[in-house]
Formats: sequence, structure tokens, C-alpha cells
Amino acid sequence: MAGTDAVNCTLCDTPASTFSEVEGREYFRCPCCQLTFEHPDKLPAPQEEKAQYDLHDNRPDDPGYRRFLSQLATPLTARLAPGAKGLDFGCGPGPALATMLQEQGFSCATYDPIYAPDSTPLEGDYDFVTCTEVIEHLHQPAREWDWFARHVKPGGWLGIMTRWLTDDDSFARWHYRRDPTHVCFWQPATFEWLAREQGWTLELVGNPVVLMQKR
Repeated sequence: MAGTDAVNCTLCDTPASTFSEVEGREYFRCPCCQLTFEHPDKLPAPQEEKAQYDLHDNRPDDPGYRRFLSQLATPLTARLAPGAKGLDFGCGPGPALATMLQEQGFSCATYDPIYAPDSTPLEGDYDFVTCTEVIEHLHQPAREWDWFARHVKPGGWLGIMTRWLTDDDSFARWHYRRDPTHVCFWQPATFEWLAREQGWTLELVGNPVVLMQKR
């Protein structure tokens, strides 16, 4: 089984317990926020991450990809005021979601540390921020969640897509875990903790969609 060195949660900094070791990957579970995460010393390097991301074919004109993103876009746009301005955080090489939102009349800037690394958009405050298939990749999620809490305006929305971890017994076989760039895994209890700590109203729309409104 995994070693006994103390490891603190990458989200809330609470000492975490060994959760599982699968195929040489060591995972921990936080007793406070319930985040499950890979050992911080064993995370993939940026070049390894980019090589994996480049395997994806997420084009803005792909109808299947648009249907996938509509799981978030549809409930989010139903809650946005006309003219709302947002940011697609972690937009990837083809900013499909930003394109979809712009087509519906919402201004949407883009940022991605690999594919759109200009950090200027991170200086703004937004009526909404979207984060699709991103938070499972975060090496230091506390940093990004601090940014979300500071840059989503009061009354604004944070739209998240990530597959929830709901079955510990199937974790070793779970396809989502097998992606080498997926290093932290979220469950409803984790979002509930964030809502309490940071002042969000939480809507669990359905796996994999979470909407959070800043109070």
C-alpha cells in the first residue's frame, strides 16, 4: 500500500489519508472537503499533459462536442442576464464553449495555460466563468478556486463540468481515473464544502454539471 508520509489536501490543506494505489498511482482522500487527489509529488509534467490534450479533437464545429458542452451551456444561459460577460477558463485549443455562448449574445473571453496563455483576461471580473473538463486536471486547486471566488462578481455564476466520483468501489476501474492528466476527483460533498467556505449557492444540475452562484 501507499507510503505513510504526511500529505496535505491540495484544496483545503487538511492532512489527508491514503485512499487507493492503482497502477503505480497513489491517491489520497481529504477528511474535510472530501477531495480525492493524486500524490502531489507524482503529477505529470506540462509536456506530458500537452501530449495527452493534443490527442483530443474538440472542434467548435463538431456537433457531437457541441451536444456535450450543451449540458452546461443550456442551464447556464437560462440563468444569465442579457449582455452578461464571461470567461471560459481552460478553453483548450478550440474554444467551442466560448463560441457557443457568443452565438447566444454573451461576451466570452478565453484563457488556457497551454493553448491561450495570455493572462490578461485573468485580471478582469466576470458575470460568469465556465470551466469544462478542467478542474480534474488542477495540480493546485486551491489557487484556482481562490481566483474563482475573487473574480466572479456577486450574483454571478460559475459553471463547472467534471465527472463526479460517486462509487469508491469502482474507482480503480473508472475510465475517468485512467486518464494520466486527471489528478483530482470531485464529489458533491466537495462542492458543498466549497459553497459553505466561499459563499456560493450550489446547484448540482446532474453529473457532470455543477452551477454555483456567488452570493
